[in-house]
Amino acid sequence: MTTLTRMAIRELRPEDWPACARIYEEGMLTGNATFETAVPSWEAWDAGHLSEHRLVVTLDGDVVGWAALSAVSDRCCYAGVAEHSIYIAERARGLGFGRQLLAALIASSEAGGFWTLQSGVFPENEASIALHTALGFRVVGVRERLGRAHGVWRDVVLLERRSETNV
Repeated sequence: MTTLTRMAIRELRPEDWPACARIYEEGMLTGNATFETAVPSWEAWDAGHLSEHRLVVTLDGDVVGWAALSAVSDRCCYAGVAEHSIYIAERARGLGFGRQLLAALIASSEAGGFWTLQSGVFPENEASIALHTALGFRVVGVRERLGRAHGVWRDVVLLERRSETNV
């Protein structure tokens, strides 16, 4: 007998934060996901992300990934530009969840009037760079020695995607 697994994408709710925080921590532990060294509280995370563009991907009802937008500036000329984050649980990586989740976030952002999405990715995170380029992001450049993580200077690849809808 074959068991079918069900994947779904929906809005991120406050009660999803414990699962999202665990996934974020898994990303941190790779050393190639973020400069952050501690998972923020729900309140801090909530304050830093746009409420309209937060998604989770679930597998049989369990949250296995999340993606969200953050404003890049409060200046009105940048109202259509956002930075995004995407994290997939270790057990769900390489199974296509990231691609579907990021595609859904792109659709959400375009429906919300955004014309540019950007993200900074460590060059060692080849899977993330491949995911982004597969969905229309381009490498703008490399910000060399942008910050230190665990005492080591790290470069960051700057990626951006321009909407074909909101031009």
